[in-house]
Amino acid sequence: MDPVDTLYLQIAQTLAASIRGGVLARGERLPSLRDLAAQHGVSLSTAVQAYRALEDMRLVETRPRSGFFVAARPPRPPVPETTQPPAGSREVDIDAQAAHAMRYAHEEGYITFGAAAPSDELFSVERIRRTVMRAAQRHRAVLCEYVLGSGNETLRRAIARYALRLGCQLRPRDIVATNSCLESITLCLRAVTQPGDVVALESPTYFGFLEILQSLHLRALEIPTHPRDGLSLDALELALDTQPVKALLLSPTLSNPMGGSLPTAERKRLARLVAARGIAMIEDVLHNDLAEQEDKRRAVRSFDTSGHVMLCGSFSKTVAPGLRVGWVEAGRWAEPVRRMKMATSGSQTTFIELAMAELLNHTGNEAGFRQMRHTIGVRVDEARRLIAGSFPRGTRVTDPAGGYILWVEMPRGIDSQALFTACLAERIAIAPGTLFSASDRYRHCIRLGVGGRWDDSQRHALMRIGELARALLAVAPAMSEAA
Repeated sequence: MDPVDTLYLQIAQTLAASIRGGVLARGERLPSLRDLAAQHGVSLSTAVQAYRALEDMRLVETRPRSGFFVAARPPRPPVPETTQPPAGSREVDIDAQAAHAMRYAHEEGYITFGAAAPSDELFSVERIRRTVMRAAQRHRAVLCEYVLGSGNETLRRAIARYALRLGCQLRPRDIVATNSCLESITLCLRAVTQPGDVVALESPTYFGFLEILQSLHLRALEIPTHPRDGLSLDALELALDTQPVKALLLSPTLSNPMGGSLPTAERKRLARLVAARGIAMIEDVLHNDLAEQEDKRRAVRSFDTSGHVMLCGSFSKTVAPGLRVGWVEAGRWAEPVRRMKMATSGSQTTFIELAMAELLNHTGNEAGFRQMRHTIGVRVDEARRLIAGSFPRGTRVTDPAGGYILWVEMPRGIDSQALFTACLAERIAIAPGTLFSASDRYRHCIRLGVGGRWDDSQRHALMRIGELARALLAVAPAMSEAA
């Protein structure tokens, strides 16, 4: 049976539809585990899994000695519409702008929403420290070895086991360890493109992808994207019919910055599409473990039977950000990618790879991911409520099913570059929307990362961003008349 069609997911999806559709009201008591199991003719463990999935979606909450209830989520501000980027490809020229904006994302003394990065409080820092120290102690000899190859075998086996979570069966010998997910993506693009080629991406897309395209002299073709369901495959097919697209660079799960995730049927369709067109697809699975729904954690690569999907990931968002261990399994381009890796940055630090392998094999990882998803989910709900109450009327905010990135679409009278400057004056860092497109679109949008520290200082700063946006909007008509 297909893993996404398991019984507990069917039960969870049925209940989720009733909750989101208003059939089950906030605070309403749900059937007990035994009653739920009896209603659906399943085992008690299946009922437990169903409720656990709904808890991960933040749709159900458990009350001690009382049972399960529909969670009382705050009122939701409206979400943006599907984007409408220009039809043609563009040269990319954003690196200076991105460097300026990101300079403050990690600056001492700034309250930052500019970085899409988790804070150390979301991780077991002591466990990571002990694991690294243990690896250095047990394998001290490798500290003086000059290692060549695609990565330590123990790590590559651990990554292959981890990939089963993504629905993928990978051979350790085909996996190449890298310094980061971005290095993996760069290697893949170098393997399948030449300067001047066209690469299709979501729109808006992660500015780091655009920086890579700029460095490789590649053109960006932005594809309409929905904030919940991700890239439009109908629009992608039209683009493939009319544009000389050489490769796709996509994040089917929790795309950055909109947070959209392709439905399972569209993932299957995308895998068939790239195979039929004979085109390379580079799949970024960096955020898959943060998706609330299990079926959205499954990679497009798991449906690929032709080797056209190149899988790129790292563990900087979910396991150990500071270790900087990435990986790639490049399908039919495995050998060119392996050669390029050796020619550019060589091998990794072996004892760090061994430490990461031990962390990946830790039996408590799934519980850790669930706790992280819950903590982030509560935070995102609160951030959306604060935005709804403090930003200008007409503001729209994404409602991602996982992750800690919010895409905020404000009234068009607001210039996000001016807002960025106004925020810096108060030592608040944001990411202006123009970073996320090669076409200078999204000038009235910003990306907010809420994965960092979260306390009253961040809450007040978030509301202050809204106040500054309202002030800019108030003077926008007067400035237009003066012009």
